[in-house]
Amino acid sequence: MELQYKTLREIPERADDAAQWFHECWDVPKEAYLECMEAYLSGETEYGWYICMDGEKFVGGLGVIENDFHDRKDLAPNVCAVYTDEAYRRRGIAGKLLTMAVEDLRAHGISPVYLLTNHTGFYERYGWEFLCMAQGDGEPELSRVYIHR
Repeated sequence: MELQYKTLREIPERADDAAQWFHECWDVPKEAYLECMEAYLSGETEYGWYICMDGEKFVGGLGVIENDFHDRKDLAPNVCAVYTDEAYRRRGIAGKLLTMAVEDLRAHGISPVYLLTNHTGFYERYGWEFLCMAQGDGEPELSRVYIHR
């Protein structure tokens, strides 16, 4: 079966399932995801949620939120919760989702976009540039902040 890429607005009936999937990936409370997803689905924000599905199964996803739990509140919005199930990695799923998010945000007049990560070398492949270091909430080490212009 071919993988499908969707915004949560295309499949609003799956919001609860999506929130549960992200919760299982990142151990962040499901309610936190649902709150952001509901703001997007209601049109309160254009900060979206992007999903890759294999049939009915979620296999990759990411969201966009104001701040991804770090001290640089001036750098917004932030891509968050980038995840691809292990069995589906190395197929370009995260890259397609990142491109989809950046293009969707740009179409709504939102640019640049930021993300917080400890990865090096991954995001650069998709047009992201290292910007600075930031302190993640409750994190002992600084993390890398990337920008997509």
